[in-house]
Amino acid sequence: MESTVEIAKNLGLTADEFEKITEILGRAPNFTELSVYSVMWSEHCSYKNSILQLKTLPRSGKRLLVEAGEENAGLVDIGDGLGCAFKIESHNHPSAIEPYQGAATGVGGIHRDIFTMGARPIAALNSLRFGEPKTPHMKRLIAGVVKGIGDYGNCFGVPTVGGEVYFMPCYNHDILVNAMSAGIVKAGETVSATAGGPGNPVFIVGSATGKDGIHGATFASADLSEDSHEDLPAVQVGDPFQEKLLLEASLEAIQTDAIVGMQDMGAAGITCSTSEMSAKAGCGMRIDLDRVPTRQANMKDWEILLSESQERMLIVCKPGRESEIRAVFDKWDLPCEHIGETTEGGRLEYYYHGELVADVPAETLVLGGGAPVYVREQQEPEYLAEIRKFDIGQVALPSDYISAARKLWNSPNLASKNWITQQYDSMVRTGTVTTNRPSDAAVVYVKGTKKALALTTDCNSAYVYADPYKGGMIAVAEAARNIVCAGGEPVAITNCLNFGNPYNPEVYYQFAQAIRGMGEACRKFETPVTGGNVSFYNQYAHQGKVVPVYPTPTIGMLGLLDDYERIMTLDFKSEGDSIILIGTSRDDLGSSEYLRTVLQLEHSNCPYFDLEEEYFIQQVVQKAIRKQMIRSAHDVSDGGIFAALVESAMPRELGFQVRSNTGIRRDAWLFGEAQSRIIVSVGAEQLEAFKRFLEAENAPFEVLGTVTGRKMNIDGEDWGNVSDWKRTYETVLENVMQN
Repeated sequence: MESTVEIAKNLGLTADEFEKITEILGRAPNFTELSVYSVMWSEHCSYKNSILQLKTLPRSGKRLLVEAGEENAGLVDIGDGLGCAFKIESHNHPSAIEPYQGAATGVGGIHRDIFTMGARPIAALNSLRFGEPKTPHMKRLIAGVVKGIGDYGNCFGVPTVGGEVYFMPCYNHDILVNAMSAGIVKAGETVSATAGGPGNPVFIVGSATGKDGIHGATFASADLSEDSHEDLPAVQVGDPFQEKLLLEASLEAIQTDAIVGMQDMGAAGITCSTSEMSAKAGCGMRIDLDRVPTRQANMKDWEILLSESQERMLIVCKPGRESEIRAVFDKWDLPCEHIGETTEGGRLEYYYHGELVADVPAETLVLGGGAPVYVREQQEPEYLAEIRKFDIGQVALPSDYISAARKLWNSPNLASKNWITQQYDSMVRTGTVTTNRPSDAAVVYVKGTKKALALTTDCNSAYVYADPYKGGMIAVAEAARNIVCAGGEPVAITNCLNFGNPYNPEVYYQFAQAIRGMGEACRKFETPVTGGNVSFYNQYAHQGKVVPVYPTPTIGMLGLLDDYERIMTLDFKSEGDSIILIGTSRDDLGSSEYLRTVLQLEHSNCPYFDLEEEYFIQQVVQKAIRKQMIRSAHDVSDGGIFAALVESAMPRELGFQVRSNTGIRRDAWLFGEAQSRIIVSVGAEQLEAFKRFLEAENAPFEVLGTVTGRKMNIDGEDWGNVSDWKRTYETVLENVMQN
């Protein structure tokens, strides 16, 4: 059936793109071919509106084993003949429509990206954004997402070791679910996502193909609306037990040395894996779709091509060694079907019951090939003018600081996420160092060595909303700060860029400026970008009004500890220890949780940040940790100094006695979120030596006070027992979800 412009538009393509496809093929495409282009040229697969911006990010470094975009995930040399593969990706739209399966398959998909490269996943993290948690709708979404992440990860057997959760009104209709995985691989055992050359057998392995997830990539490249529930078939269905078998079988198959290349079937399914593997090798493929194992009878050719059924891989093997591949997958009781061969000429020829149903050049489907590339119009958002009007001088000082602090402390953004994290298994594989040793980043052993990975996900989207350029820098800087406070060295990042519709000039401005800020920070910290994904169209159309989420460029950062025994934790250790703030406090309340929660002020400036100052402070703290001069380290971020002090006090229920800096406003000192500040504790006997160290480094610092018994005392005023604040901290989110 010959296609038309109207059909193309219904599939998410433009009239110009339809014309370009016609030129490429030298004829009008049939429906199957048009479906192939519609998914591969969707924003989700082609990055057509973002690739030129992404290319400005630093993508090479001394530890990188592959550059960004070359493989399914980033790969970093961690020494001792080992590499770490890691990546973060979004599963936002599916999770907003069907939260359990949307989140579960997001976890499954990111783990497959890791073990497709030959690495065994050892840690999972996530970054979640929800709306106000008091509505029944949002409670359903939260509960579904959390259960989906927990069930899949727990059954698959990889610990969920860290992450972040925010609750803001801008996510009331379009939540964000970003999943990250990290795995370890030995040198020489990695696998590339390539088809090799002509004449290689092509296998599909893993689960049978069904109708779930069809046009999922297109679904992810459009706005959500009140009718989006009708797109429910676009949400995939996961099976973690099947994925566990696929993991073990894939890693065992790699050991046979019979594999040329392997790729996960994620977005666009067979279409994506065949086209990307072929284009990378400069060859083509002949695929017989009727050989593909299916779960449902009478599936159409385009349904088989576009299905995003989970737990599947495409494997290209060496000629004559097919039986070795079959033997491995037979052992694990997994389907393993020979569905085609690689060919010369670079064309993808899809047959169905002997009939050629699609014939397209592989190169035209992928990045850097024929896929369209756009630069959209940018316009500074109007709300930034309102933000520039913010004047801290117009903000009244609290009449009762303890009451203000208690109101702030009841924010779900500051509260313990135990209600969520207790549903995740963080202990499986027995490699998690930070399960009972609280730290600013998750730390995971690399078994068989003294090394450990430090992992974190970070982004305060309120900062990016207030200043996309500076907020993008802060997202990277905070991730690095968390790695440093855990005793690690920042190595590289992966990112998940969550924004609204790129055709909106204000959204594209946010995107471009955030990319610019991220790039500058990555170059400063020498943390190149290894990959990730872009998730546009995170906005909700309701009664003619479009509501985009805050720009949320989530940073997943990998750090390295050469000796896991050198981990630094955030908890105060002993009464009498001295508490020191490294960095400079300022009259700054911009974009703070205090302004939003206590004073209900949405529009305020981004908090103070200077990239050179941030880098300097982190270097000083790294030196102090290496010299074993400090007993704890915790960065000042959400909730300011007040929150950082209480978070350091709670693990051992040790109190503190501190005095504020009288040179600035007391509310700014307590609750402001000016960047580049870290609270450390040192033994009383080491205080003078540590002060001399800081002075020699020309590092700004304040001696705040001392660690005490169970009481919290600020400026001579009794703020109560740590245990009372801890009780509130541990029950806020649970109470919200249960009431």
